[in-house]
Amino acid sequence: MNRLFCFGLGYSAGVLSRRLSEKGWSISGTATTSDKAELLKQNGYEAFVFDGRTRDPAIVEALGKATHVLLSIPPGDDGDPAFRIYGRDIASSPSISWIGYFSSISVYGDSKGEWVDETTPPEPVTERGKRRLDAENAWVELGRESGKTIIVLRLPGIYGPGRSAIDQLRAGKARRIFKPGQVTNRVHVDDIATTTEATLGLPAGIHVFNVTDDLPAPPQDVIAYGAEILGMPCPPATDPSDASLSPMARSFYAESKKVSNNRMKDELGVKLAYSTYIEGLKAIAGL
Repeated sequence: MNRLFCFGLGYSAGVLSRRLSEKGWSISGTATTSDKAELLKQNGYEAFVFDGRTRDPAIVEALGKATHVLLSIPPGDDGDPAFRIYGRDIASSPSISWIGYFSSISVYGDSKGEWVDETTPPEPVTERGKRRLDAENAWVELGRESGKTIIVLRLPGIYGPGRSAIDQLRAGKARRIFKPGQVTNRVHVDDIATTTEATLGLPAGIHVFNVTDDLPAPPQDVIAYGAEILGMPCPPATDPSDASLSPMARSFYAESKKVSNNRMKDELGVKLAYSTYIEGLKAIAGL
């Protein structure tokens, strides 16, 4: 039986896990609290609490049975917690052959709105991007030393049901942040699952893919379009230097780039269900 263990069995990993579970896979993974772990158990998954610091023998045992490991926890000041605590266990597990890492397009840094692809040398400019690149490199080196397949999936902003401009507008929490010249990609959570599933049969080696939509666009356009299809007033423009933005949110506006997904489509044969935010937001809005 194929057994997937997810470090961070949350929004994105959850969509993939539901698909694989329906195909007979065994799913296990971590949550940050006992309440969240209980919800995972109610979905039929084996679940563990991982605080990013404590080593759990039960997780070590589960990794000894896993065939695939998906890493969906952002790195912190001291690096990737899954790598730091369980990297050796993953590397030494005789059953694990595939390791997937959800990274970020922030590793490319700021291209001033120009195109980047997987051959573009990473030059992160934010702390978030530097941490992501360090984590990528750690897992890649583990793969080279252990002979396991490493899949690095570089993701932009993620949206989908419950986490989109549509949901923000309906909740009255949408902000149309405007920075001249700002452009970026995004990706629907379903398309992340489709792409990840397409990598499960790749041969041993290191594989890197940008997992993005087809239409890099200014962030304010997404909010404006959502308001248009909902028939709601468009929120006023807000400058990204607004002090009420979180440091994480502000860091998104330190970079502007267009990210190519050609390798994803050419090598994996992925056909996006939502090739742009237009199709994605329409589906979420029920149109």
